[in-house]
Amino acid sequence: MADTTPQSLGRPTGIGSIPLAKGFATIVVSTLALILLCAIFAPSAVTAGSLMGSLPFAAVLGIVGLGQMLVVQQGGFDLSVPGSVSLAVVIATHMPNGNDAMLVQAILVAVGFALAAGILNGIMIAYFRLNAIVATIGMNALLYSAVFAISGGVPRITTKLLASIAGGQTMGIPHSVFIAAGILAIVSFALKKTVAGRRFEAIGANRVAARAAGLGVKRYQAMAYVMAQLLYCTAGVLIAGITREPTAFQGNSLLLPSVAVVVLAGTSLLGGRGFPISVVIAAFFLNQLSQFALSIGVPYSAQTIVQALALVFGIGVYSIDWTSRFTTKTKSPKEEETHETFDA
Repeated sequence: MADTTPQSLGRPTGIGSIPLAKGFATIVVSTLALILLCAIFAPSAVTAGSLMGSLPFAAVLGIVGLGQMLVVQQGGFDLSVPGSVSLAVVIATHMPNGNDAMLVQAILVAVGFALAAGILNGIMIAYFRLNAIVATIGMNALLYSAVFAISGGVPRITTKLLASIAGGQTMGIPHSVFIAAGILAIVSFALKKTVAGRRFEAIGANRVAARAAGLGVKRYQAMAYVMAQLLYCTAGVLIAGITREPTAFQGNSLLLPSVAVVVLAGTSLLGGRGFPISVVIAAFFLNQLSQFALSIGVPYSAQTIVQALALVFGIGVYSIDWTSRFTTKTKSPKEEETHETFDA
């Protein structure tokens, strides 16, 4: 009989170190190959200025991707990313209205909205068993109604304090990169080094066994959406500081990439183990892929196609058993003997 104690569920079964090695190696090799292609065919995409200009947006995508990863680990999808990010952007720019003294209050309000959205998503999906796609689409509509109520669709200039914090640099490295690295460290530690994190991954991998062991499956599933919303909110506040005059639709371009980086990192769409470091590397890869496409003349309007192709690539790499397709099975001596008998 399988061991279904809470202690055993603290260690996800059936998902050892091979997927991590495969996913990490795949995205690292792909990133290095892309950099080489950029150096050969589009040198302007890998200059110091170009990289420093694109790294903040890669950091933002990495943070959003980590949030999406937590939801995907529980076998769901969060389609409220655009509304969540856009609402944080609008609150961080419209509430202060250029006044640095109001920045902290605005961020607290944005966090409050994120918590409310995450809790509501978690209750609808984990406790009332609504379809995750349907529930989060509805939440996205509610969030955008708040965006228009606050902003009226009119952008505002960010405060100087937020611009210096989110858009500034230290030792030539954008602050957003340091913030993304700190969040990556926190998420990685929580998932891989704590009992709650290991059980979180185990529940995503096998809900039936987790429920039989008496673990709070619904609670963990709901918390995935809460933590994801907090990460989206952080990304939105960063965008508000990185972009001088962000629009009310800044989150629209992050939905498909947030799913793509999770898939490229090797996280199963059916739930289970997640790979935070690979997600952040995949965010840099996807951002650099967009820069490469623009440098060789692909119009900005076609960026969604580029991102979709990257998503298809990730699904193809991890979903298809390429080894069995390109290797021939060696017949045993007994099978050879049987084959010869039938031939005779």
